[in-house]
Amino acid sequence: MLRVLLVGAGEVGAKHLQALRSTPGLEVAAVADPHPQLTLERGLPLFAGWRAALTVLQPQLVIVAAPPSVALTAARDAAATGAVVLVEKPVTLDAADLAALPGDERIYVAFQPHFAPGLPELLLDPPSIQHARVSLTCRRDRAYYRGWRARFGTAGGILHQQAIHGLALALRLMPGNLAAPPVARTEHHRAFADTEDRVTARLSLPGGRTIAVDARVDDDGPPLHHVDLELADGTALAVRGRNLEAGLGDLAAAPDHQQLRRDLYTALTAVAHGGPAHPSLFPLSDLRRHLEAIHDVYAHAERVLAPAAAAA
Repeated sequence: MLRVLLVGAGEVGAKHLQALRSTPGLEVAAVADPHPQLTLERGLPLFAGWRAALTVLQPQLVIVAAPPSVALTAARDAAATGAVVLVEKPVTLDAADLAALPGDERIYVAFQPHFAPGLPELLLDPPSIQHARVSLTCRRDRAYYRGWRARFGTAGGILHQQAIHGLALALRLMPGNLAAPPVARTEHHRAFADTEDRVTARLSLPGGRTIAVDARVDDDGPPLHHVDLELADGTALAVRGRNLEAGLGDLAAAPDHQQLRRDLYTALTAVAHGGPAHPSLFPLSDLRRHLEAIHDVYAHAERVLAPAAAAA
């Protein structure tokens, strides 16, 4: 039985706590958060800070569900104790923060949709992919943008917060740094926060390969997050779901996000016991390339303050 420390008792922390409770082989030993937003069950210890919790509990697995301003520090403090660590995206907004430090090899980023049906096999032996398209539609209303999420400088944009699962999958499958500056556009019109309501981008990779992104958080249609892949031989693969959860399989039989979290924890448990890393686990060191690509999109994006129809 592995002792687990959960750092962060907000909305995302609550989802982790629920999934952790139903994962065999794990025992939630405590939660660390100076201002918890969820009601903890009687008997579950609460620490105001993660450092005290790490010292007292010496957990073998640490889940960090904290804002980017503290997430990387908490994750590295936990890894320094020898624990295996899972940290929520985007971890940090600055790729330079991810210069390798001792212990980083024990830290993984929480991309649970990458455990969806068919994706572990795809990641284990990636085919040659010529083009990818990442599509995301959902609605995030004013209530979502509270606290740290209200500012781009503390939360990042759609590519850091919402579309990162699909973009990260495409970049994992398509090696190489950007071959040219992205062509991109952001739309800001609801004034809920610094972050945009829509971003479209085209990323160019060596060999004429491309990744197209169309992600919006002001859509009234059914929420979805898809990645369409065009292989070099012309074959097409479609990753489907509200958040990729169907993978390459049947949408009707897709696991829910809690099952994908349990699969992720099981893979981390294997690492904690000395086993090899599951192909779907995302090492912290790999995130630097992805954050650099996201930074380049926003750095080169045309910024539109209102859609053309509204401005007319």
